[in-house]
Amino acid sequence: MSKINPFVFWVLGGLLLLPLLAAAQDKKAEKTIPDYSLNDRKDVPAEYTWKIEDLFASVADWQAEKESMVKLIEGLETAAKNWTAAPASMLALLDLINDIELKGSRLMSYASHQGNTDLGNTQFQAMEGEVRTIFVQMNSKLAFLQPDVLALGGEKFAAYLQTEPKLAEYRFGIESILREKDHVLPGDQQRIASLTGLFAGVPGRASGMLNDVEAPNTEVTLSDGKKVTLNQAAYVRLRASKNAADRTLVMKSFWENQKKFQNTLAILQDGAIKRHFFNAQIRNYPDCLAARLFGEDISPEVYQQLIRSVHEYLPALQRYLSLKQKMLGLPRFRYEDVYASAVQAVDKSFSFAEARKIIEAALKPLGKDYATVLRQAFDNRWMDIYPNKGKESGAYSGGVYGVHPYIKLNYNGDYDAVSTLAHELGHAVHSHLSDSTQPYATSNYATFLAEIASTFNEHLLMHYLLKNEKDDLFKLYILDNYLDGFRGTLFRQTLFAEFELAMHARVEAGQTLTSDWLNKKYLELTRQYYGHEKGVCQVDDYIQVEWSRIPHFYLNYYVSSTVPASSPPWP
Repeated sequence: MSKINPFVFWVLGGLLLLPLLAAAQDKKAEKTIPDYSLNDRKDVPAEYTWKIEDLFASVADWQAEKESMVKLIEGLETAAKNWTAAPASMLALLDLINDIELKGSRLMSYASHQGNTDLGNTQFQAMEGEVRTIFVQMNSKLAFLQPDVLALGGEKFAAYLQTEPKLAEYRFGIESILREKDHVLPGDQQRIASLTGLFAGVPGRASGMLNDVEAPNTEVTLSDGKKVTLNQAAYVRLRASKNAADRTLVMKSFWENQKKFQNTLAILQDGAIKRHFFNAQIRNYPDCLAARLFGEDISPEVYQQLIRSVHEYLPALQRYLSLKQKMLGLPRFRYEDVYASAVQAVDKSFSFAEARKIIEAALKPLGKDYATVLRQAFDNRWMDIYPNKGKESGAYSGGVYGVHPYIKLNYNGDYDAVSTLAHELGHAVHSHLSDSTQPYATSNYATFLAEIASTFNEHLLMHYLLKNEKDDLFKLYILDNYLDGFRGTLFRQTLFAEFELAMHARVEAGQTLTSDWLNKKYLELTRQYYGHEKGVCQVDDYIQVEWSRIPHFYLNYYVSSTVPASSPPWP
């Protein structure tokens, strides 16, 4: 037997160990939750970002598609001649508008998704602006469309459907115009009104830029001596700290810093609400709420009844808060304790890989087809996972017809982040299935219905963990999280709805939204909902500026919002 050189033995042993070491490192990496919240966008590894190149491989390709869209718009004038004179002519124009809209929605999705992950990037701001301007110009050219449909009438359109079945794709849009006959502007007035789209959304975008990019963040020193910069990601994480003193420090410091910008943000909010009022007035609606809900044929009474019903059950919310106070062992319950888990002993974090395994198992009852779409979402980079410097806060799912949905996250590893992931995947699969089975003109679904898919996923996640989790304490934690989610979904959102109603009513009465009024009204409602005067939950003055960090207030009655941003302009 030949003698083995010790050096060779050592090398071979090392080579044999490499796979084991790599596997151990991979396992450790699976448990890690990276922190890129202070990193520039370019420094985030590609595997943690969404695959934006599925939309356009480069900005040059985006520019080429934009030029193609402009060329199509140039053909509108020719297609519009006598377009309601025959079914074929009507179909030709609506098909052309549909093609332009589809291109435009993809162009806007690319620019906005890129911009939302790097809010300070002026190139994407400019690209978004270009698409908006093109849409405004197109809408101006289409000012004749609604008056022409009214002139055609429902009976003749029904006859056209018999002659040209392909018009059925546009039936909902045409019938919506016919139903809105009392609110349709004459062509020349519609042309002027459409030009206001040039500055539509400016207040909301300016607010986002100030809050997420330009406003300096404050720094705090926690009870363990660690210094933390309170950006949005850090605030969301630390407001749920197990240390009561840290919760108070974080929340008070964050909102006192936010108060420095209250006047600017109040002016932006005032401008947004007044634009809603302008649109309602020129189209002869009695108020902003009626204007917002008319398109989906929802009575304003539904909105009012929501607020009345929730007020009736505020004692239930306040009993929940009192129970949470007991579980936390606090002598006094404060607003900064709302986000703390009532189960203090639980300190559980989930890597993104762990979250995936749990969610795939929890959603298994939805079937193989659903599971296939989930795998595509995870494997094909539909998601932008972690916070980075300049990234928009919060989470959303945005469908792109003919491509796939894009999910923006700011994942931090807590159970709420896992639940948010399940929630956004509900939207994404809903969009994917709708886009896969419907033509573009009918693929959009109302936000009034959209939350069914997302919240159902949250429920499945909770039931799965309650059934399979061995740790009773963690089960209690899940139930507490579920109850807090219910607080947020029903009571907090209704508080927002009531605040929106009050803002619109003030503007409708000819008043201006000042920071003093906004602060006073928001604090008044928050104290009413959380039982401040009853001694249930102490809501300190600094929370009065919380309204200034809620982007939904720019979206025109978000709680009742029913029209997706990419809806065709002609219905």
